[in-house]
Amino acid sequence: MSVQKALVEKFYHHMWNRADTSLTPDIFHEDFTFRGSLGPVLVGHEEFAGYVESVTGALGDYTCDILEMTEEENRVAAKMLFHGTHRGEMMGFAPTGKRVEWHGSAHFTFAEGKVSDLWVLGDVHGLLQQLEANQT
Repeated sequence: MSVQKALVEKFYHHMWNRADTSLTPDIFHEDFTFRGSLGPVLVGHEEFAGYVESVTGALGDYTCDILEMTEEENRVAAKMLFHGTHRGEMMGFAPTGKRVEWHGSAHFTFAEGKVSDLWVLGDVHGLLQQLEANQT
C-alpha cells in the first residue's frame, strides 16, 4: 500500500472511527482546506476538530468504511460508506436512536507527505430521507 493510501486509512480507521482528533497534525497540513457534504468549508486543524466532534456527537458509533481507493500522482479518491446511530441533533432533526447510513466519496490532495485539501461528497439527500423517516 502506498504512503498516501496508508494515510487515508489512518484518517478514517484511526481518527474518524475513534473520534481521535489528536491525529490531525499527523495527517493534515496546518492550513489544509476541507469541504464536507454536510455543509462546512473549513480551514485548519482546530476548525476540523470541531467538525469531527459535532458529527461523532450526533452519530454514536460513527464509522467510515473504505470500500475502494484509487490513486494518481498526489491524489487519492475513496468510495465510502458512512454510518452511525442518531444520538444527537443532526441537520435539524432530533435524535431517534436509529441507525443511518449513506454512501459518498472522498478526494484527497497531498503535498509534502500530508493532506493539503479534502473534498467529501455524500448522499445527503438519502441521509435526510432517513432522518425524516425516523422521526415518525
